[in-house]
Amino acid sequence: DAVTTVSPAYAAEIMTPRYGEGLDGVLHQYAYKVRGILNGIDTEEFDPQTDPLIPRRYGPDDRQAGKAVCKKHLQTELGLAEDPHAPLAVMISRLVDQKGIELLVNILDRLVGEGIQLAIQGTGDPFYEWLLAEAANRHQGRIATVAAYDNALAHRIYAAGDLFLMPSLFEPCGLSQMIAMRYGTVPVVRETGGLRDTVQPYNRFTGTGNGFSFAGADAEELLASVLTACDVFRNAPAAWDGLVSAGMRADFTWDRSAALYAGL
Repeated sequence: DAVTTVSPAYAAEIMTPRYGEGLDGVLHQYAYKVRGILNGIDTEEFDPQTDPLIPRRYGPDDRQAGKAVCKKHLQTELGLAEDPHAPLAVMISRLVDQKGIELLVNILDRLVGEGIQLAIQGTGDPFYEWLLAEAANRHQGRIATVAAYDNALAHRIYAAGDLFLMPSLFEPCGLSQMIAMRYGTVPVVRETGGLRDTVQPYNRFTGTGNGFSFAGADAEELLASVLTACDVFRNAPAAWDGLVSAGMRADFTWDRSAALYAGL
C-alpha cells in the first residue's frame, strides 16, 4: 500500500541509481506510493533543561550561561585548553566511511591551525580510530578523542559543543544533528537525506537558518563550511545566537512524525 523511509530527501534519493542499491527502478515506478517521514527524537532523554548527566542545566532563555559552564567542564575533562573563545567542534559518530570520517581526518591539522578545538567520541574502523588518536597526540590540548561508547559523556559533549560535525556521505535521517540543536550546538552537515531536511543553512543576508551545510563529498567543502561557521561564531554574536535559538526551539518531537504516519 505504501513505502516509507525516514526523510523526504532520502525518499527521493533512493529513486536514483546512486542510492537505490538496484531498487531505484522499481521505486521510481511506484513513486506515487513512496513517502519520507522524518524520525523524531526522545525529547525527554535529550532535554538540557532536565538532563541529569550535564554539569549545568539550561534552556533557550539561559543557554549562554549554561553552555559556557558545560564547555569549560568538558575542556577540563578531556584535557583541552580552557578557552571560552575557541570554537569547540564536536562529533559523536560511528567511525565508518558512511559518516564522512575521511573528510574530517583530511582537514584536522588545518582546523587546529585556525584555532578550533575538536572533541570526537566514537568507535568503528580501527584505522580511523588510530588516525584520530594520532591527531590527538600531535595536537594535545586542541584535539581530544574518546574511542568508547559512553552515554553520559555523549550528553556532556552535546551540551558543551559550539559546532556539531556530521559530514555523512549518506544519511537516511540522522538523529545526532537534531539532538545537537536541542542542546544549542549548531550543526555543520553535508546536504544529504535527513540532514538536508532538518538543517537549514544560515543566510547572512536574512539571518535565517539553524546551521551550515555543504553539497559535495569533499574535504575542502567541509573545511569551508566549518570556517564560515567559526567566522559567524567569532564575529557575529547576534547572528550566532539566532542560529542557536532556532535550533533549540525547533520541533523534533515524535508528535509531528506520528501525525504524518497516522495520516498516511
